[in-house]
Amino acid sequence: MNNRYIDLIEQTFDFPQDSFKVENDRLLFNEVPLMELVEKFGSPLRLTYLPEVSAQIQKAKMLFKNAMEKHAYTGSYNYSYCTKANHFSFILDEALKNDIHIETSSSFDIDLVQKLMDKGKVTKDTYVISNGFKAHDYKRKITSFINRGYKNFVPVFDNKEELDYFSEHVQDYCNVGIRLAADEEPNHEFYTSRLGIRYKDVMEFYKDKFLGNPKMKLVMLHFFINTGVRDNTYYWTELNKAIRMYCELKKINPDLKYLNIGGGLPIKYSLGFDYDYQYMIDEIIRHIKKTCKAAKVQEPDIFTEFGNFTVGESGIMIFKVIGQKLQNDQEMWYMIDGSLMTTLPDIWGINQRFIMLPLNHWDKDYQRVNIGGLSCDISDYYTSEMHINQVFLPKIENGTPLYLGFFNTGAYQDELSGYGGIKHCLIPSPKHVLLNKDESGNLISKVYAEEQKPADMMRILGYTTDKKENGWEVEQQPTPEATAITN
Repeated sequence: MNNRYIDLIEQTFDFPQDSFKVENDRLLFNEVPLMELVEKFGSPLRLTYLPEVSAQIQKAKMLFKNAMEKHAYTGSYNYSYCTKANHFSFILDEALKNDIHIETSSSFDIDLVQKLMDKGKVTKDTYVISNGFKAHDYKRKITSFINRGYKNFVPVFDNKEELDYFSEHVQDYCNVGIRLAADEEPNHEFYTSRLGIRYKDVMEFYKDKFLGNPKMKLVMLHFFINTGVRDNTYYWTELNKAIRMYCELKKINPDLKYLNIGGGLPIKYSLGFDYDYQYMIDEIIRHIKKTCKAAKVQEPDIFTEFGNFTVGESGIMIFKVIGQKLQNDQEMWYMIDGSLMTTLPDIWGINQRFIMLPLNHWDKDYQRVNIGGLSCDISDYYTSEMHINQVFLPKIENGTPLYLGFFNTGAYQDELSGYGGIKHCLIPSPKHVLLNKDESGNLISKVYAEEQKPADMMRILGYTTDKKENGWEVEQQPTPEATAITN
């Protein structure tokens, strides 16, 4: 019987796979020699493989192109990236190379868009779809762009009151959308999403607030499912409700032309991942075309908003096993040089499971283990994979280090953990390295951020400041003139 770790993987999954293979006992990810990067940069180490971002965008564009050709669909397809999945400039720079649009969620998102415009990455031809419940500053910034002639800024109304603000403050007119409040899955804590406007209120809302209002052009209907694009009764039921609502509105509103299908395509969280992307996109296009034909309305141009799908598979988090602890006859713990809670908070927060593989020692015997993080919190652990309720890893022999990689971690983890801020037990943010390819296809690397230093945290926590007087920072009093201006 073969007890090597590589034998376990090859017997359990179809391996090697497109993204993963083993050469000389070392794991390669998209041909990237991960152990060489660890030897160069150390651990813990966060990696972002930028070519994967463009690859995912082009994959989705091809899926929709194929489906539209198959069904003779006359509308267009528009790819939009949800910035909330990963706000970093290197992600947006890479994504925007692919002729895409942007979806925003909050006030500071608009500042991000302005920076991209300053660099020429975003133009007036780029659609900026602004979702979310809009506090005053968010609405104010959107309006500022619209009044400067950016008609492709499309605020999607999350509630009826938002329309009143834009009607009052937009100088000419604006193109807007309505978000539908979808029903949640039957096992959810509440029945209807808190986001969006109820289906039964949409038609009355349009007739009361849009008809005769020259400042408001309803051009988009936005549909979002939190669980993403899944082949189940729940998804198809909600999608068809949205398509029917689009058709009803289109009959009385010639400005309506965009159907925005929110909710992302899934990504791989297991080596056993099996999802027929082309079938699902084919079915979405077929459903839309069939319903529009029956209603005798023009097929809509389609927007999708993919966040996790765009950036998720570009991310890797690497740790070194720095110790073993046998806590009873069966529970072997591998202790790592970082915290799972602070670097991959979805593991702790929503019990997310990522692809986790060793970078070396694939020829060693394996054993069942638990992975323990460096913090003192009892919840800082990893004890199960997506496909099985346990973790197997190579045995550590002769003191040779074992390195572990958590893959497809590129979405949300930095945002949720608070990049560069204070972490549980003051465990530092890891070094972050960007990976790309030059014009000849050679791998190139760049350190984006060094590991967080003690001085960084002490400054945030208030133990060190730049200006002090008797231990307290001096507050400058405003001059009378400044006070008068402020008032």
